[in-house]
Amino acid sequence: MIILISPAKTLDLDTPVTDAMTEPRFGADAARIARAAAKLAPTDLSALMHISAGLAELNAKRFKGFRKAPERPAIRTFAGDVYRGFDAASADEDTITFAQDHLRILSGLYGVLRPLDAIRPYRLEMGTSWAPKGGKLTDYWGKKVACAVLADLKTGDSGVLLSLASNEYYAAVGPHLPKKGVQVIAPDFRVRTAKGLQFQSFTAKVARGTMARWVCEERIADAAALPHFDRDGWTFDSDGGAPGRPLFIRD
Repeated sequence: MIILISPAKTLDLDTPVTDAMTEPRFGADAARIARAAAKLAPTDLSALMHISAGLAELNAKRFKGFRKAPERPAIRTFAGDVYRGFDAASADEDTITFAQDHLRILSGLYGVLRPLDAIRPYRLEMGTSWAPKGGKLTDYWGKKVACAVLADLKTGDSGVLLSLASNEYYAAVGPHLPKKGVQVIAPDFRVRTAKGLQFQSFTAKVARGTMARWVCEERIADAAALPHFDRDGWTFDSDGGAPGRPLFIRD
């Protein structure tokens, strides 16, 4: 089983790390994209990424200084809601080792990352309507990200791709998957409210990270085991959902 998650806009650049880092598969591509992005003015970045002038200035500086910026493991650098759910800081070494083999972080800059791959500070969403040679980032990456994920999937024997990534990032993988041989499972997380079952973005993001951590901790390899996910009050609803879209509910 290969698990897909999205990166995060929020970064932890201060917590000390001691992990032995690995090289990103598409490090040369990341450097190429960063060099091209370094030529963009802060106003361009603000418009492209819909961010404030302050954030645009920060990211312009990051792209210009990208080559010399310090590196950190991806799983300990991204610090958004998904990573709050995964909580790498409390994970033991065996869980991180399993994650290194089975967890993949999709990235607009790096394409696809393993948890311990070394990354430099950046912000560049996969859905950005810009790429070094024109078009969108998904055009730049083409089939490369999906082929890398498929190569990792072939090292196992389940053929299960557990997508806990957002639609924006899954768009770099989904359209390029073969019609046969891959079982894609994309859980749906809903909260029971007085108005019925509702999707809550923050809650769902944390749940995705929590499920990714659970899979890595429990060494889950079979899709049949996924309904047993019960962390943080989540329960599987056997009457809801759809094929490839299991429903998990929390009161």
